[in-house]
Amino acid sequence: MGTFINFILNPALISVVLLCILCLRKINVLLAIIISTLCAGLISGMDVRDVMSVFISGMGGNSETALSYILLGAFAATMAHSGFTDVISNKIAKFVADRKYVLLGILTLIAMASQNLIPIHIAFIPIIIPPLLGIMNKLDIDRRAVACVLAFGLKMPYIAIPAGFGLIFQNLIADNMVQNGVHVLRSDIWKFNSILGLGMVAGLLIAVFISYRKPRIYENKPIANSDLHAAEFRPKHWIVILAALATFIVQLLTQSLPLGALVGLGIIFSFGVIPQSKMDHMMNEGIYLMGYVAFVMLVAAGFASVLKETGAIDSLVKIVLNYLPSSIILTSLIILLLGLFITIGIGTSFGTIPIIAVLFLPICIKMGFNVPQMVILVSAAAALGDAGSPASDTTLGPTAGLNADGQHNHIFDTCIPTFLHYNIALILFALIGISIFG
Repeated sequence: MGTFINFILNPALISVVLLCILCLRKINVLLAIIISTLCAGLISGMDVRDVMSVFISGMGGNSETALSYILLGAFAATMAHSGFTDVISNKIAKFVADRKYVLLGILTLIAMASQNLIPIHIAFIPIIIPPLLGIMNKLDIDRRAVACVLAFGLKMPYIAIPAGFGLIFQNLIADNMVQNGVHVLRSDIWKFNSILGLGMVAGLLIAVFISYRKPRIYENKPIANSDLHAAEFRPKHWIVILAALATFIVQLLTQSLPLGALVGLGIIFSFGVIPQSKMDHMMNEGIYLMGYVAFVMLVAAGFASVLKETGAIDSLVKIVLNYLPSSIILTSLIILLLGLFITIGIGTSFGTIPIIAVLFLPICIKMGFNVPQMVILVSAAAALGDAGSPASDTTLGPTAGLNADGQHNHIFDTCIPTFLHYNIALILFALIGISIFG
């Protein structure tokens, strides 16, 4: 009885549950994390000034990630203002004609490129997708399939490809594992996570060729600021392509995404693609696009630091170890489901990593998980819920584009389809991967 009381009164457990409840109640994620941090510290007996001191110092753990998001947001803004994305929409419309699966394939590749090759994240969706809705209507494409296609392109690359946002995600995995006593090389993360990438591919194929292959009828409604014939390719767009390639190459060579984004921005401004007089506006727009996500990353790292400082993690691990099944597979399943619960509430897999690592890695170490198994488990537990969470960029982005004419429901047409196809696949393939490396 005493053990059970200690378990339910554990500051780490209370704060994480509180965090999930606040997020599910649609309390702002940033505020929810700060409130949960204060809760953890105060319950453990820390002075409120000490809590805030540890919290603020711990935020530095994700400073590189936050800077990457800000600079990439500015890069995305410059691409949009150069007219480059308008050109892309125009070319897609002409090339697709009446070929449904060609359109879905192109959108998959563009979404993937937005994470790795030209790392502008979801900024392309509200620019490229609305002009293409008329073509989708003509081909009777079920927009739930398009939502799954876009979610795949936004999610799979950061899990399995070590470039762009994949570099950020995998560096976060490696850094947080090292901070929690597990030595792993950053360059090894994608090798272990490739099994999770295969799971995402399986989910995509089921969504496109089985679940949502039948025609679905939509009304042809006018869309504001949508004109496929307005954009033409200009010499300045070659500079944009050059800047994107430079961003990709520099971040691969230096393993620094902020440096790559800085080089890309330098090329765009140096060659006058965007006038220097608009530099401040582009940076402000970049902060608007990605600044919020950057700050979620920062406060999540601070939250994890406070949880460590309280000592509640060690006591929680000792209690949980007594009741977890001896099977690594069953234990992995429990951890994956807990990770799904946390990420669904928070809405960001990147921000979940520090929380997942500090909660579950001590348990994995005690139970004898090897490094590949822990990499797969932490990666999958963090990524679970990113597809399907109402507060996630992976769902908010597709809805922003597909609902431009008011005919796409965020919950039923984006969140539920992506939840079913990708979260189930990730759990199954994570367990397969853990078995293979066992």
